[in-house]
Amino acid sequence: QVRLVESGGGLVQAGGSLRLSCAASGRTFNSYAMGWFRQAPGKERDFVATISWSGGRTNYADSVKGRFTISRDNAKNTVYLQMSSLKPEDTAVYYCAAGRTTVTITTSPDYWGQGTQVTVSS
Repeated sequence: QVRLVESGGGLVQAGGSLRLSCAASGRTFNSYAMGWFRQAPGKERDFVATISWSGGRTNYADSVKGRFTISRDNAKNTVYLQMSSLKPEDTAVYYCAAGRTTVTITTSPDYWGQGTQVTVSS
C-alpha cells in the first residue's frame, strides 16, 4: 500500500511559480513510477508529467513542456512538480499518482492522492 499526500497548492498570479510536493508512505516508494495529473472544473483528469522509479526518465504533456519540471527524492519518499510561467489555464486540482511504470501510470495508476488546488489569476 502507498498513501499519497499532496501539498503546495495555492493562488498565484499569471507568470508566477509554485512547487507542489507529494509525500508517500510505504517502503516501496522507490519501486513506483510517479506522476502528476490535473483536473479543471468541468473537464476530465489529464496527464501532466511522469517520472520513472529512478528519476532517470521523465515525460510531460505538451501544454507544460518547458514550464514544469517533475523530480523525486527517493530518500524522502517525495515527488515534486516545479511549475513556472503559470497561466490561468493551469488552474486545476493537481493529483499525485503512483504506478508500476511510466506507461501504465498514465492509464491506470495504482494509487491516487487527494489533490491540491492550484489557481492562477490573470
